Amino acid sequence: MSGSSRRRRVIRTVIGLAAVLVLSVAGAGAWFYHRLDTNISTFDAGGVATERPPAPVPTAPGASVPVNVLLLGSDTRNDGNSDLGGGDEGVGHSDTAILLHVYADRKHAVGVSIPRDTLVTVPSCRLPSGDWTKPRTNQMFNEAFTVGESPKGNPACTQNTVESLTGLRIDHTIVVDFKGVAAMTDAINGVEVCVPNDVNSHDIKLRKGLQKIAGQPAVDYLRARYGIGDNSDIGRMKRQQAFLSSMIRKIQSQGFSLPTLLPLADAATRSLTVDEGLGTAMKLVDFAQSLQQIKLSDITFVTTPWRFSVVQKGRVDLVHPDVDTLWRLLREDRTLDGQSTGLVPEADTAGPTPAATDGTATPAPAATPLSPEQLATTVTVVNGVGTDGLAGQGSAAIRAQGFTNVSLGATTGGRLRTEIAYDPPYKAVADQLATLFPGARTTVEPGSEGVTVTLGRDYRPVPGGTGPGSRPVAGGTPAAVGAATGAPVGAPTGAPTGPPAATGPLPSGVPSAIAENSRNADADPCANLTFG
Repeated sequence: MSGSSRRRRVIRTVIGLAAVLVLSVAGAGAWFYHRLDTNISTFDAGGVATERPPAPVPTAPGASVPVNVLLLGSDTRNDGNSDLGGGDEGVGHSDTAILLHVYADRKHAVGVSIPRDTLVTVPSCRLPSGDWTKPRTNQMFNEAFTVGESPKGNPACTQNTVESLTGLRIDHTIVVDFKGVAAMTDAINGVEVCVPNDVNSHDIKLRKGLQKIAGQPAVDYLRARYGIGDNSDIGRMKRQQAFLSSMIRKIQSQGFSLPTLLPLADAATRSLTVDEGLGTAMKLVDFAQSLQQIKLSDITFVTTPWRFSVVQKGRVDLVHPDVDTLWRLLREDRTLDGQSTGLVPEADTAGPTPAATDGTATPAPAATPLSPEQLATTVTVVNGVGTDGLAGQGSAAIRAQGFTNVSLGATTGGRLRTEIAYDPPYKAVADQLATLFPGARTTVEPGSEGVTVTLGRDYRPVPGGTGPGSRPVAGGTPAAVGAATGAPVGAPTGAPTGPPAATGPLPSGVPSAIAENSRNADADPCANLTFG
């Protein structure tokens, strides 16, 4: 594919957050809500995976829980978007994605940018025919949106990919197109941005410095990759984060009066494709109203810790364990410096909590030695992900603890969480195995004649040796399996298949790899516009 074609399919930006914020208006009249309803497009929920991360549980009846919103930009050329983006109609792409985590306290939010070139596993996704694909490893992240080759893309597949990657349940997905960028910036009379240098490249012309842009120039600013800054997709993402911050600032500064909001709400909804949970104006308003108390200074944008891939030139690997810490902070609804905001009790900084037989979390059992007879229990290891070699690695880890009767079961696929099923007489064995597979769910299966360990995408080897993270089991031998990179066992380097299990206390302060990839929404719009 030529560089020109690649540039043309670069998405505009993810400004769904701003689009939702402007809908927080009451008393606009039933006629206007009806008009907005007719504007909104939804995507079929049938493409969302059936096995998903669990929804967060409120700390008390009626308490709020965090909300995760996946914001996607689409470079579709259909429905008049070719006038702004150029090129012909074809397969829809989404080269920019921001995972917005709204904390349970509704006073903080974090937007996580996932580089489009990140090598990941794209899980099973539904095609337009209704068939489901097989999981594909070592794929660029933005390939998920193209599954099925629809001009409007496949938002459900991207949602499935993000859930598999992060272990976070996505509550809502919002897609915005070219026209949305142009119309919404026009509706608020422009957005202030900073251009690091004069740009006159590939039909995109921008002048250096701080300026206000709207319409086509706004689309150009967000599309530009070559000839601006460091010419990288990472640098472009940082400019998009700065743009979104400026847009939110502009909306807040103009206030939430009807003359300001109505044209913006009309423009926003005409450009959105959303999940069915946000498929009406009233649903969007209800969600938007829950965001009004978030100050600009309490919104942080962060790019996933990354490095250029050594396996595939020009691609991006996520950096472990830093990205694992990021996902864990969000799963536990903690700020980036590890502080609790209400979902997780402040004292809860312990590591893994294997589940009881009813699926509720309980402390890990003590590692008491097993008898020779117990170590001879039949243990069957099942690859529940489909990644080559995963069951073999898991069985080797079990044998290293002294178990002598370990075999492999038939590979399945699509499992997010590791499960340990056992016949009641073997509960002690199952409890010991739970210490080797932190976070696993244990279930009773009478008559199963032993223990079956089905490995999920959460499976990560515990680092070897006697240092932090080692877990003595079955007689005290430390676990000593896994990859130094922190990648899933059996998965290609740079293609994480899911979040790691939580191990040990969280670090104090913001980890450096997260801090250096972050910017506050109230930061100087000219600051830190490249990764260099």
